[in-house]
Amino acid sequence: MSERKPVDVTALSIMVVFCFVMGLQQIFLKATGEDIAPILQIGIRSGIAAVLVCLYVVLRRKRLFFADGNWKPGIIVGILFALEYLFLGEALRYTSASHAVVFLYTSPVFSALMLHFLIDSERLSKTQWAGILLAFCGIAVAFLLHSEDNSAITQPNQLWGDFLALLGGVAWAATTILIRSTKLARISSEQTLLYQLVIASIVLITAAVLMDQFHINPTPLAIASVAFQTLIISFAGLLLWFWMLNTYIASRLGVLSFMTPLYGVVLGAWILDEAIEPGFVYGATMVITGIVLVSGHSWIKQWLAGKLLKKELPVNK
Repeated sequence: MSERKPVDVTALSIMVVFCFVMGLQQIFLKATGEDIAPILQIGIRSGIAAVLVCLYVVLRRKRLFFADGNWKPGIIVGILFALEYLFLGEALRYTSASHAVVFLYTSPVFSALMLHFLIDSERLSKTQWAGILLAFCGIAVAFLLHSEDNSAITQPNQLWGDFLALLGGVAWAATTILIRSTKLARISSEQTLLYQLVIASIVLITAAVLMDQFHINPTPLAIASVAFQTLIISFAGLLLWFWMLNTYIASRLGVLSFMTPLYGVVLGAWILDEAIEPGFVYGATMVITGIVLVSGHSWIKQWLAGKLLKKELPVNK
């Protein structure tokens, strides 16, 4: 296996566009929620994307392996992936898209915290602990610091929606840990993606039926949203992300992914005309800064070490 590269101009350019596209995910789901429920939309997109990934595997002549029993953690990962989007879909019924994307992207904080107690080599540094503390303080600020005037015009049960989005971040973190620590780490990314998409499709469509959210109003915007979610988010986007992880240093990419919640907040205010409360801005800033400290501690450490080294080197005259 080739050594992963540090982030270069190509990777940075891809991440800028990738994060912008991923930031649109919640916007489309929220904007078309009256025509097709978010969990049904995600279930449909997952099923179609699973078929597209199967075709991709066949055309690329890639092989899927099941003999080592990887299907067992694969099913669990699929269920966790489905839970992530079940929480997100329900969150978007009660809270804004900008709130949902920020709380969903707390995932790296929960991943680092869980790994600290599970794997000795993943012990948190002081910088990461500071990032986790800052992120949790930011969550508290975003949850609790609401002005009465703004609260009156926001959606009912917004705190419940925020909490569901946070649970989505926890489920995403658990998915990441399971992929890293089981037999799934030794199989192709396409096979892992198939486990997630197939099970998410079954679980979410079933949930939509049981929760009386199976209504579809096929407006042009709703159809466009399903097409965008399927082709760009669940198929091309996730395949691109796995390729990036296999090509570049994962921790560096994790730091750059903080652009997604930033895009989500800006796009929510611009496209959906969502009110952005000062308390949420303060809290979201703390959360995103905490995520950067947790995900990019090694990068930050190297950068600071390089700065110190330059200061200590003698100047040639």
